[in-house]
Amino acid sequence: MIPPFRNCLLRALPPADLALLTPHLVTVSVARGDVVVRSDEPFRHGWFPESGLASIISNTSEPRRLEVGLCGWEGMVSTALILGVDSTPHETTVQIEGTWLRIEAERLRTAMGESPALTAVLMRYVQTFLLVLSQTALSNGAYKIEERLARWLLLAHDRTDGDELHLTHEFLSLMLAVRRSSLTIATHMLEGAGMIRARRGLIIVLDRAKLEAAAGDTYGKAEEEYERLIGPYRKTAPAGASCLAP
Repeated sequence: MIPPFRNCLLRALPPADLALLTPHLVTVSVARGDVVVRSDEPFRHGWFPESGLASIISNTSEPRRLEVGLCGWEGMVSTALILGVDSTPHETTVQIEGTWLRIEAERLRTAMGESPALTAVLMRYVQTFLLVLSQTALSNGAYKIEERLARWLLLAHDRTDGDELHLTHEFLSLMLAVRRSSLTIATHMLEGAGMIRARRGLIIVLDRAKLEAAAGDTYGKAEEEYERLIGPYRKTAPAGASCLAP
């Protein structure tokens, strides 16, 4: 029987191991701007997104904010909780509203202690998340802004329904650590090439293949590893193969 969840990690669990979590999962609606993990505060909950998108953000003393990772229905928050620590210096903020499943942190730790299968799935997710971080570092350090933007839009596209991404230029410039004017120029370049259509607070993906070509090596390696270790989840997954398939 297919589990009644959209979250790919939960769907990857054997029924008996999923049953350790199911009675303790609480459905919560999250809105843009909600901070579900605050930096340096003890974890109270683990989170399994069913829809929507969140950014894992590094804050500096200047102050500056930079996205170092993101999470949707393919993952959970926080990987630090999986690794057994009690807090993280990073903040997790919702960027696209959705529905998440919440579980008390101690309940999740207890279930991991009882279930090698659960621990294995979550640890495999940590591996893929670390690869996303490394791809982000590569992208930020060695690629042009339009390539970085193409990659980020692909990451968001993989983690949301449909082709519409409700994202502002202000948010994207913050997440990519570039001036808003530079972000606007890059957006116009992708739009002019027929990859996207940009409106106020909305970006529509028109040609996924062109976006992937524009992103180049900044996109794909981490995603392929996720599919190898956990299962397909991208928009390009064959019909019926995705972990989101009904």
